[in-house]
Amino acid sequence: MTVVKRELIVGSDGKFSTFILTDSSLVVKRVGDNEWPVIETSLRHVLWAGLDGDTFEVSALMRRNKKAALTLVHIIGKVEDKDRDAVLSFTTSLTDAAYLGLKKQRKLKVLVNPHSGPGKAVSQYHRKVEPIFRAARCNIDLTFTTRAKHASDLMKDLPLDQYDAIVAMSGDGLIHEILNGFAAHAEPGKAFDIPITPIPTGSGNGLALNLLGIEDGRDISAAALNAIKGHPMKIDLFSVTQKDQRYLSFMSQTLGLMADADLGTEYLRFMGSNRFIVGFLNGVLKMKHCPVKLSIKVSESDKKKMVRDLHASRSKAQAQHGPASDQDIEQAASGSSRSASTSLPPLKYAAMDSEGWITFEKPMLYLYAGKGPYVSRDFMQFPVSTPNDGLIDVIAQSPSTRGELLKAMDGAEKGEPFWLDSQHYFKAHAYRIEPHSSEGLLAIDGEAYPFEAYQVEVHQGLATLLSPYGYYQADFNLPGETSKAR
Repeated sequence: MTVVKRELIVGSDGKFSTFILTDSSLVVKRVGDNEWPVIETSLRHVLWAGLDGDTFEVSALMRRNKKAALTLVHIIGKVEDKDRDAVLSFTTSLTDAAYLGLKKQRKLKVLVNPHSGPGKAVSQYHRKVEPIFRAARCNIDLTFTTRAKHASDLMKDLPLDQYDAIVAMSGDGLIHEILNGFAAHAEPGKAFDIPITPIPTGSGNGLALNLLGIEDGRDISAAALNAIKGHPMKIDLFSVTQKDQRYLSFMSQTLGLMADADLGTEYLRFMGSNRFIVGFLNGVLKMKHCPVKLSIKVSESDKKKMVRDLHASRSKAQAQHGPASDQDIEQAASGSSRSASTSLPPLKYAAMDSEGWITFEKPMLYLYAGKGPYVSRDFMQFPVSTPNDGLIDVIAQSPSTRGELLKAMDGAEKGEPFWLDSQHYFKAHAYRIEPHSSEGLLAIDGEAYPFEAYQVEVHQGLATLLSPYGYYQADFNLPGETSKAR
């Protein structure tokens, strides 16, 4: 039941607008406006309301229809002196309701990669993102990255008490740089508590899809809103060790066909996520085996149980999720929720004991391991992944017929390849790769790394993202079950 909390009528020269504040929305009825006579938007989409002199203004993100992207709208009207006190009171009530439990005017460190994806990030920032941040009265510290590892260098020296969140306007590669910069910080424990949020301008944009869902995951305005009003959500990170080198990964590690489809299509970046489809088709035609030995410390391999565990995890997150308080945001930004640490968490499985480890004996076309359901808009690779279960999802794809693999593409955006008998899916504490050849590609979070032996371990809840929901926004069910979204 919708409850009307406040109503305000303002205007002059015979033209009036009625503003109605309910418990969940703002409704504006505009006399004489034939194009958009009634505007309604949720309080989450209201960015600010204020009175400047005799001008009353409300800024909000709105959709002209359900399928349209969010658009920044400013509703402006003149206020007579007799209405001034009523308008001031209404703006206070509206803004407080729009930011219930949230910190207003967040301090954002914004990183923009001009070369991400098709290369439109700079123009999209100035045209769409900056006006939204300004409308919400955010404090912005902007940097355009100019080289590889620029973001890492900035993050390792980041003042930890100056920002409420780090905003990465790029693809998933910039998130990888930020996290590895945090790992090199003098106080990594506190650095990892600063929330990170993506604004998608890359090719895959998997993280944005996982946080915002398939409908909003490519909407730059929706991602900017998450930077303004998202809630802190802990996620697992992975240590990838090669010889004496240690890297952090937040999303995926790939070998074989899928690494070739990613790293081998860099020259097709202008195609966006379609380049991965071209790479996959090329790999299916070649059917080249992945020459590695895979060892896994398994937690679960029953696919149906994984789906049931996914639903239980989401139900728990929905029950716990509520408005983030000022204290939550400030703790996340200041690192006060964990003690200061001068090093990364220790490795638990550096020496491979025999308990719980298995060796995958079958030949493989590819290995894909990671966190987060979507790796691109067209590919839900890890449909049963959850943000902070302390496990990594490991997929070993055995050779199959070309027909079966191509048919599976039709449902790849819904995670249907999960059910293939040839797709071996594990929830794991750790895994190890030993190449049988010196020739191959290894992609970590979409970035190229040496094709050498490596091991991956999980650090539960080490990093922090901003999320509207408190869980990954991706639906996946047992066959025959209906969606349990939102």
